[in-house]
Amino acid sequence: MAFSTAAQARTRFDLKSASLSVVAVLLKTTDATQFAADLVERVADAPGFFDNDPVLIDLTLVRESEETIDFAAIVAVLREHRTLPVAVRGGSAAQMDAARAVGLAAVPDAPPARAEAAAAPEPEPEAPVQVQEVIREVVHEIEVVREVPVAGPGTMVIDKPLRSGQQVYARGADLVVLAMVSFGAEVIADGNIHVYAPLRGRAIAGARGNTEARIFSTCMEPQLVSIAGIYRTTETALPDDVAGRPAQVRLEGEKLFIEPLRNPVRINPREIQ
Repeated sequence: MAFSTAAQARTRFDLKSASLSVVAVLLKTTDATQFAADLVERVADAPGFFDNDPVLIDLTLVRESEETIDFAAIVAVLREHRTLPVAVRGGSAAQMDAARAVGLAAVPDAPPARAEAAAAPEPEPEAPVQVQEVIREVVHEIEVVREVPVAGPGTMVIDKPLRSGQQVYARGADLVVLAMVSFGAEVIADGNIHVYAPLRGRAIAGARGNTEARIFSTCMEPQLVSIAGIYRTTETALPDDVAGRPAQVRLEGEKLFIEPLRNPVRINPREIQ
């Protein structure tokens, strides 16, 4: 659509494209009362976890359900917990109509994986096109705690031991701990977690859905580790090569891998010619 020069001169605003990061709530039940109870339990220890975050309600897992969803009740519950429900996706036609009736915008489903080209190759585009996913998923398994102000840009550093019952959350940042994390203490970060001491409490990285986040410790003895909602507890014993040793935790698909950190190879500079 083109605007005349005169019309542009009269306007007191500009129209620009923008991307918005939102928290996606993946519904696993159509029962609004059960959802409300689960949400209260999830954020009981972290009333400040949400900070007026825009929310997308994802209906992918309940799309085939014939039960009616009370979207008005779900929206009210989300607003009580300082979120701003703005959109819905992944539902059946009836579900999407019901969501629109309470003021939620319908957004397209996440694009499926691109199939391989069939016969003739497509002509090259004149300029490359990049598509970026800006929706962050919040899954049911993540643990939440109270927020602690970030000390520096992108990284929070803790240089004192964390005792049982203490909780630290690095919102939007990596977390570096230079002292022991005791059993019963919790360290949480939206990014990576580095513990340069025994890790005996609970470590939760990628708390807002970052699947690339990792957990590192010079002495891996955790009560629980979790990345992007996938977790492992002490009910499953650690392998001998990582228990009490330098190790890292990473996520591949929906499986956690706990691997030893090998000592770097030392090279004598005189050997390099």
